[in-house]
Amino acid sequence: MKSENQTEVSEFLLLGLSEDLELQPLLFGLFLSMYLVTILGNLLIILAVSLDSHLHTPMYFFLANLSFVDISFTSTTVPKMLVNIQTQSKSITYAGCLTQVYFFMIFVCMDNLLLTVMAYDRYVAICRPLYYTVIMNPRLCSLLILLSLLISIMNALLHGLMVVHLSFCTDLKIPHFFCELAQILKLACSDTLINDVLVYLVTGLLGVGPLSGIIFSYTRIVSSVLRIPSTGGKFRAFSTCGSHLSVICLFYGTCVGVYLSSASSFSSRRRAVVSVMYTVVTPMMNPFIYSLRNRDIKGALRKLISGTSSFS
Repeated sequence: MKSENQTEVSEFLLLGLSEDLELQPLLFGLFLSMYLVTILGNLLIILAVSLDSHLHTPMYFFLANLSFVDISFTSTTVPKMLVNIQTQSKSITYAGCLTQVYFFMIFVCMDNLLLTVMAYDRYVAICRPLYYTVIMNPRLCSLLILLSLLISIMNALLHGLMVVHLSFCTDLKIPHFFCELAQILKLACSDTLINDVLVYLVTGLLGVGPLSGIIFSYTRIVSSVLRIPSTGGKFRAFSTCGSHLSVICLFYGTCVGVYLSSASSFSSRRRAVVSVMYTVVTPMMNPFIYSLRNRDIKGALRKLISGTSSFS
């Protein structure tokens, strides 16, 4: 197979979810709608938390950061897909593709780590309520966010630097709607053994590690809640975790679905369709999950919307 040095690669081709021309207007309308709903929903969460003093607590501080990450996460992939559909172009520049990979990995890792931090926050709130304000002080909350960001940046930078040294073949078609690391490695003509080992190693550390932390936190939470004598007390304790658990199940469930589809005999195009769940649907659903199941968020959103209506 003829290969060319990566410095000569000018662009990749994103084949998208379907090459059927009749489906393109439908896909454009569907993804534009989901993107706008994602931006609006998460922006409302951020504004509600910022403007309502009752929500200036660690739990909602982390939620606002999660909403910002979800906006950034979706904005890394969907706008380029919409532009390509509208212009009927499949190309993305080499630099643009690597940039997309870099920021995608930052925000998906941030999403993962923030869910773990939020699980720890719920663990402290329920299992050690008397020490909650002491442990979850503003300094620690800020440090947890900064640490999550630093780990995410280092992870993305490590993979990005490894990809830069690869050389690619003349077939530069990516059967996806965004530049995914796994698909780019498949296009490389040079040896990707180190890259593959690195992917599995980091996935194990940043995937299994945080998930184990979440499982440990909720094991302790369930154990503590079951010791509460009153049914009402148990319900109130579990209700503070309901939204977070729903988001965790949605995020990890869709990620596992993508992993299983890549490990099975699914085609790359089917895998791209499955990945829509965690790249687009999950960030869109998070604001609905938190607003519908959380009385404080619903109250803050009502105040925000009514205040905006009164101002206009």
